[in-house]
Parts: sequence; structure tokens; C-alpha cells
Amino acid sequence: MVQAQPRTGPIITWPPLPDDFKLIDDPVENIHQPPLAAALTDALGAAQRIRPDMLIGSNFGLVAGVDNEAVVKAPDWFYVPRVHPVPEGVVRRSYTPRMEGDPVAVVMEFLSADDNGELSIRAMPPYGKLYFYEQILQVPVYVIYEPRRGRLEVRSLQGGGYVVQPPDAAGHFWIEPLDLFLGVWRGERLAQTINWLRWWDADGNLLPWSAEQANAERQRAETERQRAETEHQRAEVERQRAEVERQRADRLAELIRAQGLDPDQV
Repeated sequence: MVQAQPRTGPIITWPPLPDDFKLIDDPVENIHQPPLAAALTDALGAAQRIRPDMLIGSNFGLVAGVDNEAVVKAPDWFYVPRVHPVPEGVVRRSYTPRMEGDPVAVVMEFLSADDNGELSIRAMPPYGKLYFYEQILQVPVYVIYEPRRGRLEVRSLQGGGYVVQPPDAAGHFWIEPLDLFLGVWRGERLAQTINWLRWWDADGNLLPWSAEQANAERQRAETERQRAETEHQRAEVERQRAEVERQRADRLAELIRAQGLDPDQV
């Protein structure tokens, strides 16, 4: 009699989301979650780092089949490098990796006061988020952020499991799939002063939000306008000085002519 081999893990497939699947429609746990996610995407857009074939979303269903059952998690923010286009007129309501494009490269979860399973390794329904991202989707980078205290943890997938990544000297974390650093920045955006997540490039330059970029452009334009105005005023002063010199020379020439002399010969 042949003895059955023990299972080593769940059977994972990549099916489309069933038409009758009810997507989670719970309210967000924290008022800061939507603006945090929007600010991350806004900075990428302002830096022209978003391509049409990318998929960046927030509270959007990521789908996998686990033991023939559809499992959906909706991270607070995620990034996929390349996805297949949907037919014209069709609205994407979920994303199944591999079937619809690349694997998910980065997911982020923003912690609220309640335990919502961001660190759960529960390997049975309902699956823990850490287990789902690590073992099912196998997302290379998993970010967990607690905005109230500004605590940021970045995990990278190594050898089949997540390893907590140390920050650099500036307290930033290198996010390989995006070729950017991620860190905490306290300041104001849209009249909210909180601990924001922000991007820095490989040279340590902060990626501005679109409003900051527009404000910097206005300041540059105003500086240029003031420079042009100063140059105009300087030119006007020089014109007036030249006019005074011309009038002085004309008066001197008249005095010389009054004495019967030729000014050009004097």
C-alpha cells in the first residue's frame, strides 16, 4: 500500500474573481489611511514615475485561489510594475497576479488602533495578511506603517520568508522594485499635519508632491519675474544716466558755439 505524502502547502491558483464574489466594503479603520495612500501615488505621478501599464491602487482587491477558494485582500497601497490592459469600457474591479499581469511587487498596510491581522501568519481561513502576502502572493516588499507614532517597518522576501530590513543612516528604507527610498516625514499636506510616508530618490532627493512642485514652479516664476523687473529697472537707470550725459554734452556744446568755436575742434 502506497502511503500518502504529507502536504507541504496550499494549492495556489490564479483565477479571475468570480462575478458573484462580494468585495469587502468596510469603512477604513483610520481617517489618515486614504490621504497617506494618495500622497504616495501623488509624488510618483509628479515625478513622472507612473506608466500607463503600471497598476497602483489603494483598498483594491488582490485575488488568489487557495485550495480552490478565492481569497481577496485589499492592502492600503500596492504597486504592480506591468499589467495587461482591460478592454475599452471595462472597469478593473480586482487584480489577479500572473493572470492579469506581473506579480504584485509592493504592498503596504497602515495600522489602526485595532489588530486587523497585518502581522498575522494565520495559515487557514481567514488567512492572515502577512501569511497571504508572504506565502500566497509572495510579494517581494511588505511595508507596515503605524502613522500615529511614525513607526515604519519594511520586510523583504528572502529564501521564502520575510526578513525585516534595516534603515539607512537617514532612517530610510530602499524599496528595490521602485528604485526609491521610503521614509517618514512630518509636515503638512491638505491642512493635515501628520507623519507622512514619502519617497526619496537614490541620491537622497525628496520627491515633491504635485502641490509642492506647483508651488516651487510659482516661486521660480516669481523669482524670474523679480529678476527681470530688477534688470528692467537697472536698464532704465542706465538709460536715464545716458540721457543726463547727453543733455550735459549738448549744453556744453552750445556754450562752446556761443564763443564762436567749433565743439568738435575743441
